[in-house]
Amino acid sequence: MIPAHVLALTEELRIDERRQRALTRYYLDAGVGGLAVGVHTTQFGIRAAGLYTDVLRLAVETADDWTDRPLALVAGVTGDTAHAVDEAAIANGLGYTAALVNIAWWKDRTEAETLAHVREVAEVMPIVGFALLPEVGGFHLSREFWAEFAAIPQVIGIKMAPFNRYRTIDIVRGVVDAHAEERLTLYTGNDDHIVADLLQPFAVPRDGRTVTLRVRGGLLGHWSVWTRRAVELFERIRSLPDGADIPAEMLALDTAVTDANAAIYDARNDFAGCIPGCHEVLRRQGLFAGTWCLDPAERLSPGQLELIDAVTRDYPELNDDDFVTAGLERWLA
Repeated sequence: MIPAHVLALTEELRIDERRQRALTRYYLDAGVGGLAVGVHTTQFGIRAAGLYTDVLRLAVETADDWTDRPLALVAGVTGDTAHAVDEAAIANGLGYTAALVNIAWWKDRTEAETLAHVREVAEVMPIVGFALLPEVGGFHLSREFWAEFAAIPQVIGIKMAPFNRYRTIDIVRGVVDAHAEERLTLYTGNDDHIVADLLQPFAVPRDGRTVTLRVRGGLLGHWSVWTRRAVELFERIRSLPDGADIPAEMLALDTAVTDANAAIYDARNDFAGCIPGCHEVLRRQGLFAGTWCLDPAERLSPGQLELIDAVTRDYPELNDDDFVTAGLERWLA
């Protein structure tokens, strides 16, 4: 259960170190299994602002000081090969577990060139693949690409976030084609289908038999807010044995979570306000002082505040305001 770590900024667009540490502490006390830092939800602009190393270091130092339990620490890496290799080296030196390889920069290249890039990054540290939806800069890749990707020995997981069932199945089938289903972990990043992704088995034919595999975790920007409730839901899902009957009320939660995500992530406007939407939830809870983003064009969309009001009212079981109220003073100390 890995939330994509949000970035706390001052009004002057500098790191608000006190609130950034508080946010890490909140995630850890909520019971997450790891943190993803330097990813889309952290804002890609940290690179141009010269904040990449500082943000990664702050998260790992805070985690080390706050808890002794093992965590999966995932660092986002992006850019051309030299830049991505440099970022992976920074993350590896700071003690991160794996690099989440964002290949949006390679959308105009061939799949062979993209795979060559990934293999070079994999020489630095273990990697997690990332299928990112086109609306926020990603592009779709073929089943054949994912089969070759899954065959890379250093690949330990794939975050599936195409927001597209056809493309999600392409990734799953690619993993099965590569005979990699026992070696790597599938993570959902499909914010429009979180609960169902975690509940459903994938039955894929191969060589005359059926291979069954499941999404075992999530690496999600959606989990960067209301995190305690998300952890509790994730644990409920994990407690169900494979093959068990799924309670209807748990299936119904898929719609509730997706509806809440639509407001926070600004699905109505092709996710233009997704990052400030997360900031707004954290601001209301007192974890953030404002919704400022490094890119001044990233702001809440017209009507988004009212939609967040509505889902907060309609799905009280999804928010963790009580948990944050109880811990806020300690996290900010």
